[in-house]
Amino acid sequence: MNAMDSDMGPFCPKYHRAVELIGRRWTGAILRALLSDVSRFSAICETIPGLSDRMLAERLKELEAEGIVEREVIPETPVRIEYRLTRKGRDLGPVVEALSVWAERWIEAG
Repeated sequence: MNAMDSDMGPFCPKYHRAVELIGRRWTGAILRALLSDVSRFSAICETIPGLSDRMLAERLKELEAEGIVEREVIPETPVRIEYRLTRKGRDLGPVVEALSVWAERWIEAG
């Protein structure tokens, strides 16, 4: 179905806010890593070329504030911190998958 054929209007504030949230620089890559069960800060950084520690920390805090990511402190020596998607975050799985399929079809490698 085409968007023009549905009841979807030309502007929706919730949609706009969602796109602004997940469309921020690095957020999509971070979500994809978390959806692939990469959970440790250092592993996320290693998985995403060019992502700085500072930017990852900032994005994870934003996603945590939105209830998309939860931070777990594991009390061992040294302390281990893991990040996991909440139910709200896991619900983004089909969205990330759909965008990945679209990108494979339409975006040139650069």
